Amino acid sequence: MKPTRLLLLASAALMLAACDFVRFPGDGGPSPAPPDAGPSAPPGAPGPPPPSAPVDDPYGSGDQPPIDTDADAGDTSDLPTSDDDAETPDPALPDETDTDAADTDTPIAEDSLDADEPDPAPETTPENGDGEESSDAPDTTSDPDEDAGPVVIPDPDTPADTVPDVDGPDDSDVTPEDTIDEGDDTASLPEPVQPTFSYFEAGALLPGSGQGAPEQVAYAPDLVFPIAEAPAYLQSQVFSFGGGVAGGDQCDARNYAYPWRDNFCEVRSANRTSPYCPQPKVHQGQDIRVGTPQECNTLRRTSASDRTFHKVVAVSDGVISHVGTYSVNLRAGGRIFKYMHMNMDKLQVKAGDTVQAGQHIGYVSNDFGGTPTTFHLHFEITQNDGGAGWVHVPPYLSLAKAYERREGGPGAVVEAGTVGVASTPFVIPEGMEIIE
Repeated sequence: MKPTRLLLLASAALMLAACDFVRFPGDGGPSPAPPDAGPSAPPGAPGPPPPSAPVDDPYGSGDQPPIDTDADAGDTSDLPTSDDDAETPDPALPDETDTDAADTDTPIAEDSLDADEPDPAPETTPENGDGEESSDAPDTTSDPDEDAGPVVIPDPDTPADTVPDVDGPDDSDVTPEDTIDEGDDTASLPEPVQPTFSYFEAGALLPGSGQGAPEQVAYAPDLVFPIAEAPAYLQSQVFSFGGGVAGGDQCDARNYAYPWRDNFCEVRSANRTSPYCPQPKVHQGQDIRVGTPQECNTLRRTSASDRTFHKVVAVSDGVISHVGTYSVNLRAGGRIFKYMHMNMDKLQVKAGDTVQAGQHIGYVSNDFGGTPTTFHLHFEITQNDGGAGWVHVPPYLSLAKAYERREGGPGAVVEAGTVGVASTPFVIPEGMEIIE
């Protein structure tokens, strides 16, 4: 055979081998498994890009090298994640955007929607800073078992100033207090509650009037204040103006002013006692002056049977257990509340009556048998403590709590210190009797 013909046969053999090498699926030669035999992509995961050159395994049916997507998507390592945005919707958005709160697309800053700049491509426009949503954005509210479609990655050519600053403050963390004008320091502060009255601390008797109970509590914390409406002033009727010791006029304006004064355990001539008092012969209740100096003078000019200025009420539900010459007892469970010096001619109850807390039972006056006293209400609490039986307990703090409820505001406690507390018992001068 001639050399020229041998050379032509060798060239033809090489061309046939080359045709087998470039054969690819669809040309009639051997092909890989059909597409439906390959594994499905997990929900939300991007699929491989279409082949731009012949590959050995285009449908992922076997092992293949990892696909480098840097050339198509750019470096996404610095892109912000949207987990926080998905959990905490922007409070400024309307309610209808709540159904899209789980959108995981990277938001576009409000600056990117300026009219002077071109609109982003529809297929890559996620939810923007105003809560508006691209018509082509994927619906992520579907069943999680369904394929959510490919994740949309922002164009790497997008200007840097349109990417939100992930290190900045999150609008969802802004509280109403943060939005208050800094020039108004009191805008977010509640109005201070003003005291409705003031009173010296319990046991702080007028100097020289005796020794107060060293430890006191509100023994009847739920009682109703015994005076229905008029202003009241707890104080001594013996050692204040117009009293048997101090002298002067009982209608003195200085008697109608705060702060209050405790006068349980104040010294007396009669042998009255209480286990809560550090000495015998004491005052066993609390005196309550009522009204104004002008009303005091009017009461003085009014006949005794017609003194009906200031209503006295029941401090608790109970039964009127006793009516004396100038006293009324209200029995309520394990306590007895005693009222003294009311206008007995205008009494509104009788022994055996059942009364409700706040019910009108009489009027403030100065009835005291044949002995004169000032216009006031004397109030006592006797309590059965089981061991010592029925004993008088300090009513001062129980009355203070009740007055706070009646006035609708707190009372301000005044610390008397060493000035207001008598350290030396009052010595009754020879021949003087202090009965009230």
